[in-house]
Amino acid sequence: MTATRPGPSWLADAVLYQIYPQSFADSDGDGIGDFAGITEHLDHLAWLGVDTVWLNPCFASPFRDAGYDITDYLTPAPRYGRTEDLAALVEAARRRGVRVLLDLVAGHTSDRHPWFLAAAEDASDHRYIWSDRQVDGFVGSPGSRPGWYRPNFFDCQPALNFGYARSSSEEPWRQPVDAEGPRANRAALREIMEHWLGLGVAGFRVDMAYSLVKDDPDKAETTKLWAELRDWLDRAHPEAALFAEWGDPAAAVAAGFHADFFLHFGGEDDGLPLRSLWNNNGGTVEESWHQDACYFEAEGRGTPQPFLDAWRSAAALTRGSGQIVLPSANHDFSRLATAPRTSEQLAPAFALLLTWPTLPAIYYGDEIGMRYLPGLPDVEGSVLGPRFNRAGSRTPMQWTPGPTAGFSSAPPERLYLPVDPDPRRPDVLSQRADPTSLLHTVRRLIALRRSHPGLGPAGAVEVRHAGYPLVYVRDGRYLVAVNPRREPGAVAVPQGRRLRALDAQGVRAVDGELRAEGFSYGVFELS
Repeated sequence: MTATRPGPSWLADAVLYQIYPQSFADSDGDGIGDFAGITEHLDHLAWLGVDTVWLNPCFASPFRDAGYDITDYLTPAPRYGRTEDLAALVEAARRRGVRVLLDLVAGHTSDRHPWFLAAAEDASDHRYIWSDRQVDGFVGSPGSRPGWYRPNFFDCQPALNFGYARSSSEEPWRQPVDAEGPRANRAALREIMEHWLGLGVAGFRVDMAYSLVKDDPDKAETTKLWAELRDWLDRAHPEAALFAEWGDPAAAVAAGFHADFFLHFGGEDDGLPLRSLWNNNGGTVEESWHQDACYFEAEGRGTPQPFLDAWRSAAALTRGSGQIVLPSANHDFSRLATAPRTSEQLAPAFALLLTWPTLPAIYYGDEIGMRYLPGLPDVEGSVLGPRFNRAGSRTPMQWTPGPTAGFSSAPPERLYLPVDPDPRRPDVLSQRADPTSLLHTVRRLIALRRSHPGLGPAGAVEVRHAGYPLVYVRDGRYLVAVNPRREPGAVAVPQGRRLRALDAQGVRAVDGELRAEGFSYGVFELS
């Protein structure tokens, strides 16, 4: 069975770093990030300790949804560079021990993709989902073909036809999963992956991986589709990895993915485990996500229990088969430093991220405490509602204390997004020079994880105190304490064990107690 195969060895303890190409590094001063800019800053990632990079979509696109609307899966967007530039980035990363994952938008294309333009003129083309009558949610044909097509997200993103799990005589557009159109699209996914794997990429993060087969309530047909692709991948490219945007690690791993992310949405609990940690009702939030308190808030009113329960359930169902990824943030959701939470409060968050038995994923800029910026204008489909403005998490990487190199040197009308106007904003250059900075803290924690495998995803975990501070023992050898609130806290030290600090900020053992100052963490070796 596919789900029993754990995948490539390098994935066992990867440290991921997500790069939003538009905003990471601009090498030519046109106001938009590019491949050459990423290549120029690979030493930052290697120094930090990252070994796996995920790039948001970098294919040809009209960018009505920031590149998630693709017109050519086999050609990079000219704004980023040529195929040769991407290949050079992949090779330069490889020399530094860093693997590159591409973002595979599997479920839809742009409405300007040649496939869709052809389908809009030919009623016999079934690569997309077409109805001969108006249906809620379907969009009118832009071509000579009569009828309406089904979009996947925005209207400009027609859903590729992977079939329906259930048929209906009243809805004849519901083709089975083995019809001609779905078969052609499955073959195209394999061709796209083969092309980029041949150029050296290490795998893919698959956008909306759960959504390909429609009306698939138990995801049985979607699971079969991905299991088929995983079987091929294991035979043809055994060192390649598939990461899912599913939000339900147990379901995604059972479907053949090597790893899946805890997300703000997804799964039976609808994203509660991640939101219960980070969501402070600021930045990008749905109204239904409002909560009284998250665990990482200064007032200390939250609880880690929803996260712990969800992790235990997912870990039991994925153990030996795949990985759970815990992200700091991503391009769709709020950064760690959002609303009242400041960069000075983030060290304990990274202590959890880098010592919990999951794969950590750092969103670019979170390692220096970049802030979510509210109130930005809509850029390439970033605004989804009054409280869901994704632009605030997509601003340019802050490399220097002054105007952000490359981005701010472009004419104002060419800027992809504004830089943070706060002169006190964190930046890489200043934090590299300050050994007490968040950047150095993150680097030390990554190095600690590397040098002590028991802190990685394979080691056991025993929670000793699920409050403030959160205290847990890893692999029977390491004790971790995390206190994200402003007020101090204390718990008893395990009897008969001595603690040797491996990395601690504000946590110490005194008179049989582990005493944690506000916004503190400690990692200790037990003896």
